[in-house]
Amino acid sequence: MKIDGEIKNVIFRNEETGYTVLDLYVDGGDLVTAVGIFPPVHSGERLTLEGEFKKSQYGRQFDTVKYFISNPVRLDSIKKYLSSGLIKGLGKVTAQNIVDRFGLSSLEAMDKPFELARVQGISLKRATEFSVAFAKAKSAQEAVIFLQSLGVSINMSLKIFRAYGDRTIDNVKKNPYMLVEDIDGVGFITADSIAASMGIERDSDKRIVAGIVHTLKEDSSRGGNTFMPRESLVEEAFKLLKIGGEDDKLKISDALEDLVLLGQLKAVEYGATRAIMLAKYFNLEKSIASKIAALVESRRFETVDADEAVARFEKENGIELHSSQKEAVAEAINGGVCVITGGPGTGKTTIVKCILQTFKDLNLRTALCAPTGRAAKRLSEATDTEAKTIHRLLELDYENQNAGFVFNEMKKLPVDAVIVDEASMVDEYVANALLKALGSSVRLVLVGDKDQLPSVGAGNVLADVIKSGVCPVKQLTHIYRQALESGIVASAHKINSGLMPELKNKYKDFFFISVSGAENIKKEIVGLCTERLPKFLGIRPYDVQVLCPMRRGADGTASLNAELQSVLNPKKPHEKELYYGETVFRASDKVMQTQNNYQLAWTCTVGGVTQRGLGVFNGDIGEIAVIDDENFIVRFEDGREANYTTGDLEQLSLAYATTIHKSQGSEFDAVVICLDANFLLQSRNLIYTAVTRAKKTAVLVGEAQMLGKMIKRSQTQRYTLLSKFIKEEASGEKSDFE
Repeated sequence: MKIDGEIKNVIFRNEETGYTVLDLYVDGGDLVTAVGIFPPVHSGERLTLEGEFKKSQYGRQFDTVKYFISNPVRLDSIKKYLSSGLIKGLGKVTAQNIVDRFGLSSLEAMDKPFELARVQGISLKRATEFSVAFAKAKSAQEAVIFLQSLGVSINMSLKIFRAYGDRTIDNVKKNPYMLVEDIDGVGFITADSIAASMGIERDSDKRIVAGIVHTLKEDSSRGGNTFMPRESLVEEAFKLLKIGGEDDKLKISDALEDLVLLGQLKAVEYGATRAIMLAKYFNLEKSIASKIAALVESRRFETVDADEAVARFEKENGIELHSSQKEAVAEAINGGVCVITGGPGTGKTTIVKCILQTFKDLNLRTALCAPTGRAAKRLSEATDTEAKTIHRLLELDYENQNAGFVFNEMKKLPVDAVIVDEASMVDEYVANALLKALGSSVRLVLVGDKDQLPSVGAGNVLADVIKSGVCPVKQLTHIYRQALESGIVASAHKINSGLMPELKNKYKDFFFISVSGAENIKKEIVGLCTERLPKFLGIRPYDVQVLCPMRRGADGTASLNAELQSVLNPKKPHEKELYYGETVFRASDKVMQTQNNYQLAWTCTVGGVTQRGLGVFNGDIGEIAVIDDENFIVRFEDGREANYTTGDLEQLSLAYATTIHKSQGSEFDAVVICLDANFLLQSRNLIYTAVTRAKKTAVLVGEAQMLGKMIKRSQTQRYTLLSKFIKEEASGEKSDFE
């Protein structure tokens, strides 16, 4: 439905997201509260809104999906509009003077500094400043309205305007496919729809180029690949573009070669394959390879007596290391880059403690880090030494608009050694940032399980470093007797070997519940999480983590989160709630940050000392502590408390259930694993990663047949060139690329 009216006042606005709450005098006299995503709007402006009325804890509100802005038409509205804060320094008195002189033509006069300067109290300098500010405000509105007319959502329209500013309309008219490359979140389908509404031909060069770039981006995003074989790229782009017969593939091939010549894409000969890469991934992989090779070379001839160091550690801790562990320690102490990999129960944490102690004995400044907050916290507890996320170690540079790091190729980290835990999770962007910040003689130890899922981002850094053969790699295979007494450990190793674990077993920490059908699986999981497991283990329901292969479906994370919330944290009378789409958030809800927010402020009080910082990251889990009108506080598991507004809700999701990918690097007291029937998501790495997230108890719910299929199906190999580049850098060869 549509409503028309004049803005009385803007109650709340989040400048980052555009989320706005305003009161509107609707034609006819009613006062309506409207909510939605808007460009900057001000009192006195007239709005035509499309949407529907919805009930909320604040009463009846109009939920806006589309709008149209028009200038105020009454003298008192014009005065209110000009003095609303639209223009810095223009208050009520000056607004009244402008209206007294120009009347209903006051807004037209705002574009004419020399005319405006005739008003009492306005110098030519101030008049010019007023005109520039007025033009900027109107530009934002015009750009968003223009994009809306092309079918772009309000939220995305604001995002595009923030990127292009005053050039928004010109840029989009010139080439709407620029959006695919320039704006995160704008895919080919959106740009193609805009282009079609502007009359751009389906076989235009602009469209073909955008289709090729989009195909590469989608392959990286969904498959984690950093390149595509040329033939596959042409074929997939042809399917996307749907521009005609087989002859039209030549147009795609020609456009592809043009992009290579222009440097937007890179072509690398990889055996019999012509690999096509986005320039971004080519540059990342070449940079990582160069740094790895340099670190390996820098420490090639230096040796430390590892036997003495290990003996001292064994005596102080009353333990005896296995021969493979001793070899791993020796390589880490003496190598420039060393990889230590192994499954659960093979003693990776013990080795890290030994290496750390040896580095301290050698007076080496050592940094411990991990990709996620949960992994860093676990590493700190295991070693009794502070560990940081890689982001925190490098320190975000908040004065840098591109969210760079304080420590980089120009300013090195003040360390002599770095130990990275859960290294399989590290993507190419983070790996490159860390490597650039290391001095030429720093020891780098990468610790992880190569058989877990690779990073969420494109690439496969740990596996590629191992595959290159340039760095020493110590594979831990000896499983300690006490670890083998754990059903979690024993079952994980069987799964990793392609074998079915014992489903009817004597273990007290690994269980399988046979259930068929998505709805029945969901019902079983809810019962486990809310009653049976908390009672069995003596823990809070909050400490039981549900892991699913996917978000959608009756037994996906979205459905399970809603069901678990309704039981564990139901609606309470008179308590405030927040809404984002179909999700409702309540105080005490378990939530997860789903994207990196480098600017979000947090505080953390430990032992009476309060620390302050910025940055909350993808995968951080916490609990909504307080909801206060349009603001709320999330208390994360590491003690940080961050203040959010309703405009930030898009960054959060309920976290009673989460995807297996999102659980990487974390450990939970109890894990309930949903065996989904989606064939595309069946893989050994997936179920292996899920089982190894459990610390005390793992429960698998579903069909044994489905578990068997997952175990038999290996993870699809990612297309990357990092291992090739590392070999070339180490040997001094040069890659054949264009």
